[in-house]
Amino acid sequence: MRTDPIPPEVASLDRDPVTAYRSRLLEGMAYSVALKGYADTTVADIVREAGVSKRTFYECFATKKDCLIALYVASSHGAFKVLKEAIDPSRDWETQVDRALNAYLGCLASNPALLRTLFIEILGLGAEGLQVRRRMNQELADFVVQVVHAGHQHSPQDESLTAAMAMAVVGGINELVLQAIEGNRTAELATLTPACSALVRAVLAGPQP
Repeated sequence: MRTDPIPPEVASLDRDPVTAYRSRLLEGMAYSVALKGYADTTVADIVREAGVSKRTFYECFATKKDCLIALYVASSHGAFKVLKEAIDPSRDWETQVDRALNAYLGCLASNPALLRTLFIEILGLGAEGLQVRRRMNQELADFVVQVVHAGHQHSPQDESLTAAMAMAVVGGINELVLQAIEGNRTAELATLTPACSALVRAVLAGPQP
């Protein structure tokens, strides 16, 4: 019997009868890829950890790849939820950015093995993996714009934080996280908060006269 904690972003999924099997399969995938990596994980591993049949797996997912993509989306949305809950509209935007980034990075660091799979192995899925990764990055970039623009729609910052620049910020943060993963420093992700916050501020500063 396994004793590891289920990633909260997966465990918090809807548990109504319609989605219960799907949720359990995502939990099984999360455990298996954290333990063995995606390449060595089989459908048999996933259904064993989920406590369901292969027939049930194929009723929920067409392939192992589809299951990993669903896990990636669920995990990403879980991290986004933590980020959003850290926002305090009563604080200035700089403080909000610091708090939100610290919470987001801390959430990513909470499951290092799964983090590596989702940040690195998702790209091994080819065009489908790249497409879903871009979609999740776009959701995060849109949220960055929303937070910074809230409450001061007519400030100079609104001109400098374009959609393209927000995506550049997300890309920069992702690269810092990847470097930490490759350097086996996932437990220290929260220490990236100052650098990530500085990146946001640099973008908001806009072109110098």
